Amino acid sequence: MVEKSGGHAGRRPVLLLLHGMGATGDVWLPWAPYLEQHWPGRWLAPDLAGHGWAPPLPSYSFAGFAQQIAQALAPDDRLVVLGHSLGGVVGLALAARDAGTPVDAVVGLGIKALWSPAELTRAAEVAARPVSWFASRTEAARRYLRVAGLAGLVSPDHPVVDAGLRQVDGRWRLAMDPTAFAVGEPDLAALLAATDVPVVLARGEKDPMVTDEQLKEYGVPVATLPGLGHNAHVEDPAAVLALLDPYR
Repeated sequence: MVEKSGGHAGRRPVLLLLHGMGATGDVWLPWAPYLEQHWPGRWLAPDLAGHGWAPPLPSYSFAGFAQQIAQALAPDDRLVVLGHSLGGVVGLALAARDAGTPVDAVVGLGIKALWSPAELTRAAEVAARPVSWFASRTEAARRYLRVAGLAGLVSPDHPVVDAGLRQVDGRWRLAMDPTAFAVGEPDLAALLAATDVPVVLARGEKDPMVTDEQLKEYGVPVATLPGLGHNAHVEDPAAVLALLDPYR
């Protein structure tokens, strides 16, 4: 887990940054200088279950991901959650009334709202595959960037990639448990109905995975980030961080 304490923590909320499917908490490391300037307190960027250094779950559910995160929180933490894609759904599960987690607000970025049967079948097929092994870090890094959706945004030799890889006996694999892809489709309507805290659903203008119209169906504020894609938090940290201004 990446963790940082700011100089004015006090009783201010802790910023909880949750990565998307296939990535790790290290994807938020480039945010550090922005957070030092603009977030007046602590921030956490944990690995979700089955990603990076976090142990896998026996089976995957959004509530299970959320419970794994909640167990690592300090008892007196108050949270503002910024979650990307899968992380946004986990953030909503954390904020549920019956979850018992003190969440003040959730910003969900790039959450895929609609899934076709073909997409769900494809995800199940990926989850059922055995772990792939690679002869070199370069090959494994390229696969990691594709799986995490970061190809073209992060170079294979970037330090952020290291957390997503493991070397065993001279061979390389992704750190991710592929079974996590079996988590399925989130019921966003039910998740939103189960929470009383402020929620913003955000997306990059060029995100092919979700549209403004789909998000507006849920009756919560929608923010569109001009010129950005699915990984808006990687493309323009400052623009995404500005979504948190009301909750500092």
